[in-house]
Amino acid sequence: MAETPTAAPDDLPEAVPDRPRRGRLPLVWILPALVIVIGAFVVVQQKLAQGPRVDISFADADGLEANKTKIRYKDVEIGDVTDIHVSKDRKQVIVTARIHRDAKDYLVADTRFWVVRPRVTGGGVSGLGTLVSGSYISVDVGHSSTERFAFDGLEVPPIVTSDLPGREFVLHAADIGSLGVGSTVFYRHISAGQVVAYALDPGGASVTIKVFVYAPYDGFVTQSTRFWQASGIDMAIDSEGVKLRTESLSSILEGGIAFQAPPTAAAGAPVPADTSFTLYTDRERAVRQADTEVRTFIMYFGGSLRGLSVGAPVDLRGITIGEVKSLSVEYERSEGSLRFPVEVDIFPQRIRGRTRHADHAAVVEENSETASRALIDSLVAHGMRAEIKTGNLLTGQKYVAMDFHNEVHPDHVGWDAHPAVFPTTSGALDEIQDSVGSIAKKLDKVPFDKISARLISTMTALEETLKNADRLIQQVDGTIAPEVSATLQEAQGAMKNAKNVLAQDAPLQTDLSATLLQLSRAAKSVSALVDYLERHPEALIRGKPGDTR
Repeated sequence: MAETPTAAPDDLPEAVPDRPRRGRLPLVWILPALVIVIGAFVVVQQKLAQGPRVDISFADADGLEANKTKIRYKDVEIGDVTDIHVSKDRKQVIVTARIHRDAKDYLVADTRFWVVRPRVTGGGVSGLGTLVSGSYISVDVGHSSTERFAFDGLEVPPIVTSDLPGREFVLHAADIGSLGVGSTVFYRHISAGQVVAYALDPGGASVTIKVFVYAPYDGFVTQSTRFWQASGIDMAIDSEGVKLRTESLSSILEGGIAFQAPPTAAAGAPVPADTSFTLYTDRERAVRQADTEVRTFIMYFGGSLRGLSVGAPVDLRGITIGEVKSLSVEYERSEGSLRFPVEVDIFPQRIRGRTRHADHAAVVEENSETASRALIDSLVAHGMRAEIKTGNLLTGQKYVAMDFHNEVHPDHVGWDAHPAVFPTTSGALDEIQDSVGSIAKKLDKVPFDKISARLISTMTALEETLKNADRLIQQVDGTIAPEVSATLQEAQGAMKNAKNVLAQDAPLQTDLSATLLQLSRAAKSVSALVDYLERHPEALIRGKPGDTR
């Protein structure tokens, strides 16, 4: 076997080293890298556009859904609900939302959130649009400069938003009546505001009510303005009769408040917001003129006080000068009798005393305590007394009337007592009752038993007399009546004969007519003869001319 020749070392090729190449990214990786970069940019942009996170707590999540419910300000979308969960204490629901970056300034301390959903209240129906679009969270942006990212949501939409022009005022009352949040505030029967809140004062003796008055009506709220309850139907039964008053139909359903300055008040400047006022129970008390001087008197009346109530007017010939403050009863042990004191408030400044001098100039007396006492003493000295009168026969309401009486005994005001005692007199009705009582006592002394016995005997005698008269009538019917009937028949026959004689075709009538005709002719002849003789009297001697004998 032949051996293969081995190549010489010089015949082998030498290795040639390649040039070093630069690192290159394959084209296949360029597109994924670009997608990653763009995605990262979009994520960053989204995070920056989302704005801050906010947590809102509500009582429940009715109508709310994560990633679907929107947050709106003036119906413009400013955020989205991202999560809804129950709080750790399980008392509330926490709604987490993302607010747009351009709405970040809206998140301040006094900003308010609430859920807009269909609601039916006494004032109307709201949120009907959410039946189609679904519920959403509405925002009322506040005016604070402090940022805040956790809020307590309102369960009821606010009555007044922060951008509504107007002012709030504070009212104080003994009770809230039929008012509620949303009740209308009226100015001269025009809807001018609403009740926005109320709270019970510490101690529970009164309530504080906040009202919002819209512009421009808030300009009419001055220092002399009075607020009063205008809820439902204001019905009053007093000495003047039955009064019915209401502001509007809505105030009957949901209550209301009215305000106005008294007619005699001077125009004033508008008061600042949050000024406090008293809320009166009715318009009459609100616009009543403030009395700076009040004198309390006790009046003792002997008659019944039925129909006289607290608040009844004290009247001086049609002018109210006071009102009844209280009614009570006192037992006088020494006399063993009852007295009925009526405590009244008199406003002396409503009565002006005038003094006339020699020059006939009338000067109004000063309104001091001494002058007031002197005025009242003068009135009583001239016969002024207090009495109870009926103001309305339909309702039976009574009032205290002050008037002058001529036939009264001299009296004076008991200034030493506290309160002072004002003299009274019995009214006409009491006098009538006393007269009726006196008559009743006299009637009790009348011997009705004896009178009745005599009356019975008299009635018996009268009955016997009537029986005798009846028998007499029966006798007349049996004997006299037939004779009277025959006489009447004879009279009828005579009248018939007379009628026949006087008939026109009767012989007597014919003969009488002929006789009367002849007499008429004879009378005419005699008349002609007399006339001729007057003209020719010589005819009585000579005869008629041409008369041959």
